[in-house]
Amino acid sequence: MRFSSLLIILLLFTSCIKKESKIRVSSQNSSELARFTYTPAGVLYPPYSGKGRVGDNYIYAPNIRFPLERAPAYVNSQVYGVGGMYGERGSLCDPRNFRYPWHDNYCEKRSWNMPLCPTGKGHQGVDIRPATCERKKYYAVAVENGVISYIGSYSVYLRGDSGRIYRYLHLDSPTLRVKIGQRVRRGERIGLVSDNMGGTKTSIHLHFDAQETLLINGYPQKVFIPIYTSLVDAYKRLLSGRP
Repeated sequence: MRFSSLLIILLLFTSCIKKESKIRVSSQNSSELARFTYTPAGVLYPPYSGKGRVGDNYIYAPNIRFPLERAPAYVNSQVYGVGGMYGERGSLCDPRNFRYPWHDNYCEKRSWNMPLCPTGKGHQGVDIRPATCERKKYYAVAVENGVISYIGSYSVYLRGDSGRIYRYLHLDSPTLRVKIGQRVRRGERIGLVSDNMGGTKTSIHLHFDAQETLLINGYPQKVFIPIYTSLVDAYKRLLSGRP
């Protein structure tokens, strides 16, 4: 009888801790939502980083879950940001890289063929920095139900039930939580954000993009879709407690 009473008390105590934790996280997210700002889709920063797809606010990947498990997160260029190859001189961990507003970096100057970008070349997705400049601390998660279709030296591909292919780059390879062929649920952990780029290092961030077949000039073509507006929508839902 005494054991049963202690067990009940322990369960109630654990339940109270979980509820308190949820309330605290909810409060933090609510405060984060009030602080969250972002520049319009296609407006690249700094201005010399390229020519974006201005005015395209269409949500190409509706209702996806934000690809990082927790907020805050910061969408901005790791190449043109502080400490980047073409950015202001300084540390990759400079606080200016870890603050709002968000900046779209789809279509920034890169060498890949990108038919949806004004110049025909550009960045295939966007760079997302986690809350702080720490390796192997923040989880990337599945944005929708699907199957892990490929794992490379620093990349993981998720084939969503929607048919879109999502790519997660720069995760820490030894600690991945998934394997090829594995079915994952929306929000399930995939791996830890790192600075892994095969034999070289990059900044601590997640490169995230999505491929889909669209009609372009009347012909179906598999392209990297503008994902920024979809991520803004997903992040607002995450902060509102509706990930």
